Amino acid sequence: MPPRDKPTLDELRRRMAAIPGRGEAAAERIPHAAELRREALAVPPALAELLPDGGLVKGSVVAYSGASSLLAGLLAAVTEGGGHAAVVGVPRLGLLAAVEMGAQLQRLAVVADPGPDPVEVAAVLLDGLDLVVLGLAGAAVAPSRTRVIAARARSKGATLVVTDGRWPNPSLRVDTRIAGYGGLGAGRGRLRSLRLEVAVRGKAGPPCRGRIELRPSASRVEWVALETVAAADEATVEAHGAAS
Repeated sequence: MPPRDKPTLDELRRRMAAIPGRGEAAAERIPHAAELRREALAVPPALAELLPDGGLVKGSVVAYSGASSLLAGLLAAVTEGGGHAAVVGVPRLGLLAAVEMGAQLQRLAVVADPGPDPVEVAAVLLDGLDLVVLGLAGAAVAPSRTRVIAARARSKGATLVVTDGRWPNPSLRVDTRIAGYGGLGAGRGRLRSLRLEVAVRGKAGPPCRGRIELRPSASRVEWVALETVAAADEATVEAHGAAS
């Protein structure tokens, strides 16, 4: 019998149904929208300060661009808290970095090569997991399909984070860029920290920006908030600067 490198969709469906606390139980119970607004997936505390609900709302779709370190942190927070997660179509995501942030690999599925339709693979995984990170490899997903997937995520109470592609009308947009490194001198030294600049935009409320530093501490990497600036505060600062 030839080796099978990738699970079929039917196999994925069976595995999702067998996950404790999710699977068939989640399929039978459709959470109310008001209930989902009260529930959010755990995220690193430094990131929670920037998010409108203090975490990623269950049943939502998040469009993400930027450093993979933040994705690793999301996976770590969810699996360390007892949740289940998957990464689809993001072959370069560093699992070692996620483990150093606290990720529990026994609760993390990785589908590095999802085949010609990664969106369908992610849709199946939403049935049984708390968080699915989906890489689109530069593709754009049609609005008619994103509405179907968003409705599925909402009905299952699962969160979908899409990256490296175009996904119209997400619940939240999160963008990061590397703002600097600590510990490196003129071509030498040991990397002691990584600074990220994070921008968050939801459908309602003002956007928010902040800086986070990732610092190795003992056997893991800690997330430290450096500053948080809401759009309204930023505009006030600029106005004062222009008046002075």
